[in-house]
Amino acid sequence: MRLRRAGEAHDEPALASARRFEAFGRVMAALASEAEFIESCRDLTWWRGADHSWHISWRDGPYASEVVTLLAEHVRDPGFDGSLVTVVGPGTPSSAVLDVMGVRFELQAVDPLGRSRADARPGFWRLAEALDTTRSTNARRPWEELLGG
Repeated sequence: MRLRRAGEAHDEPALASARRFEAFGRVMAALASEAEFIESCRDLTWWRGADHSWHISWRDGPYASEVVTLLAEHVRDPGFDGSLVTVVGPGTPSSAVLDVMGVRFELQAVDPLGRSRADARPGFWRLAEALDTTRSTNARRPWEELLGG
């Protein structure tokens, strides 16, 4: 019977799984750092694919290509020059495929508006606008509408 040392081949699946979750955590942290992204999306969901990739889907909000740009700017490592994000194939406004730290991410935007249209779109679901009390208007303020005041 041969004993294995720590770091030998049996640890490879655990390390690969850890890298998948680290990449996922970095992507979600980058998305959470942009409050406008989170606020403009409805039904933001994610799940792990059968091939251990990650799938991220949202309704409304930015185009998939805009999310790729956001991730390329924010998913970085101080000890590594450049981005940890590589675009795998051609993206469209509604889908993109990325490689983040060797982990595949498939982005799916359902009925995307784009960041500029989402930012300009009025609605009660835009928390930043609803809580902005610094704007001076003659009409009722968004927070008054939201709270029924």
